[in-house]
Amino acid sequence: MKSIRKFQIALLCAAGVLSAGPAMAAEPTPGVTKTEIRLGQTMAYSGPVSAYGQYGRAEQAYFKMLNERGGINGRKVTLISLDDSYSPPKTIEQVRRLVERDEVLALFQNLGTASNTAIEKYVNAKQVPNLFAISGDSKWADGKAHPFTTSWQPSNQTEARIYAKHILASRPDAKIAVLYQNDDYGKDALKGFKDELGDKASLIVAEKSYEVSDPTIDSQIVSFKGAGADVFFSITTQKFAAQAIRKAYDIGWKPVQYLNSLASSVGAVLEPAGLDKSVGIISVAYLKDPSDKRWANDAGMKDYLEFMKKYMPGDNVYDTLNVFGYSAAQTLAHVLKQCGDDLSRENLMRQATSIDNLALPMVLPGILVKTTPEKRTALRSMQLASFDGKAWQLFGDVIGTR
Repeated sequence: MKSIRKFQIALLCAAGVLSAGPAMAAEPTPGVTKTEIRLGQTMAYSGPVSAYGQYGRAEQAYFKMLNERGGINGRKVTLISLDDSYSPPKTIEQVRRLVERDEVLALFQNLGTASNTAIEKYVNAKQVPNLFAISGDSKWADGKAHPFTTSWQPSNQTEARIYAKHILASRPDAKIAVLYQNDDYGKDALKGFKDELGDKASLIVAEKSYEVSDPTIDSQIVSFKGAGADVFFSITTQKFAAQAIRKAYDIGWKPVQYLNSLASSVGAVLEPAGLDKSVGIISVAYLKDPSDKRWANDAGMKDYLEFMKKYMPGDNVYDTLNVFGYSAAQTLAHVLKQCGDDLSRENLMRQATSIDNLALPMVLPGILVKTTPEKRTALRSMQLASFDGKAWQLFGDVIGTR
């Protein structure tokens, strides 16, 4: 009897273990298999800022190269990049598709402040990491307020403060005109600029906005000349930056121009505007400029040029949007590698918010990627630069906000 009873107990225990097995097994993470890591993004491949679609093209090309070299920890990376035309309602629609139909592990480099703001409640509810958003809004640095979003480039406010400091130091009696995009991007940069000017904000003698759907900003530029402004801060995207440079030149207005780095690409903005018309413009840099001969023998530049030749033939190697996408993809590759085999969304966020002084080959010397749970903007340093008609010439020291 004792032996029978022991046998029955053993059977019951075994049945209990077996029945508990499925309930105890961890659910698979969306977007992760033994052979693949699936990511998603929304990008403007059409619409008023379609030039920024180059970010997504460069990132897809980078992961193609990486996959040919074996992927990350034995897994290939698939980046599903969908067009949202820079329209927040379309962004919401496409992100839902990526999360619910394509079942991506995370979002990567979603374009635009307004677009990322539009999807924030959704990604928070779904607990989907939204990594290294292409948005300079300073709010993304706050991990408590925005727990599932991180950003990559320096914030708009930090950059705008640097321009304001330089104006106050070099032209304390300036008469400033400001053109800004009428959305979160433009307003955030304008706030940082005015905050840094402080009680000198009265130096702004003209302030105009524009909509991304506007065909031209010519009237704003003409009004700035009429106001007698001798300093011009252009908080614009590429199309309008090029228009502003051309129009100022054509009407004979010759202010000291400060151009937000989002629109400082030589290939995508200054060449279309006219290199001769762009001489003397001041911006900031945090990436190496492929048109700058100082990097001719730089190992990182040589690797980038080889990448462009093989994986993006026909694309403009001098377009810093490609440098941006290439470098942001390297940042994510580092994070995924650090995850090892724990590709849970929780660990992905942990690794993305604990990057310790990562040096990227196409980021300027002295500027490192560093994130913490409290400070989630990957790059927080930059350097002033002036355009000499051929390339951006760096000047001054690296300025950071660490």
